[in-house]
Amino acid sequence: MKTAYDIIIRPIVTEEATDQMVFNKYTFEVSPRANKIEIRHAVEEIFKVRVVKVNTLWRPSKEKRRGAVVGHTSRRKKAVVTLAPGDSIDILEGV
Repeated sequence: MKTAYDIIIRPIVTEEATDQMVFNKYTFEVSPRANKIEIRHAVEEIFKVRVVKVNTLWRPSKEKRRGAVVGHTSRRKKAVVTLAPGDSIDILEGV
């Protein structure tokens, strides 16, 4: 059985994700096999907040070169979680 920490891999802290925090939307990298219901329960368990909506998307792999060698980064699954009004997560703590 998967734990909440197996589902939520890490928060994504970019300029766009930080701007969305004003609207109670938080972005996480999640397990590729996790569905929206599992993501909702994991965020609620870890951060003790109420989740209103979960949107998921796949970030495609990118081609990377190192000299003549061509490789690819791996695909990643990303989730944008909308919290109930009044709830918040302090992702930037310790940065």
